[in-house]
Amino acid sequence: MSLVIKIRNITRDFPLGQEIVKVLKGIDLDIERGEYVALMGPSGSGKSTLMNLLGCLDTPTSGTYELNGRDVSNMTDDELAEIRNKEIGFVFQTFNLLPRTTALENVALPQIYAGISKSDRTKRAEQVLTDVGLADRMDHKPNQLSGGQRQRVAVGRALVNKPSIILADEPTGNLDSKTSLEIMNLFDEIHKAGNTVIIVTHEEDIAQHAHRVIRLRDGMVETDVRTKGLVKS
Repeated sequence: MSLVIKIRNITRDFPLGQEIVKVLKGIDLDIERGEYVALMGPSGSGKSTLMNLLGCLDTPTSGTYELNGRDVSNMTDDELAEIRNKEIGFVFQTFNLLPRTTALENVALPQIYAGISKSDRTKRAEQVLTDVGLADRMDHKPNQLSGGQRQRVAVGRALVNKPSIILADEPTGNLDSKTSLEIMNLFDEIHKAGNTVIIVTHEEDIAQHAHRVIRLRDGMVETDVRTKGLVKS
């Protein structure tokens, strides 16, 4: 297996007045291509900070982060933006869809930044929306869709550029339990198709879908356990 993520001695400090708050305190982490990982921890454990670093939304105070063999720890904002667009598919709790554009346009959006032609963008977006079960909702705007359907659009948008990792932050946080299970079954399918999936969650039943559960506490890895992750709905 090849490593998609290699983190060595990552720290992240934040100034708070005259104080320095040490949020991450020297984290080492390897994630192989095709893994399905849940990142857990209580509030204040550092999991959101780590997710922002993994997603190249932030850079570490010290340490190294290699994504697909490239050291992204000291990249410029422009370089990080390019990495985010090509290598990382984001799924957020609040969906983060553009309200005035259709499901198809929302999914196609990351491809614009990747410089893909309009006809190819449309074809790929249609394929992805079909894959996530929304073939009949392509022309609907977010306010015409249910919460679960909106999250499916967000998942489609995350997949459209064929990224190295899918990074989902509390992806079922705004959904009822039935819809949550449907979305997690979708993530299971995405993982089976060969994608590397990292889910940040505080819910044990959501984490059980993953094949590996990493728990943070006080800015350090407390436990890192590989599980079978065989969840049957």
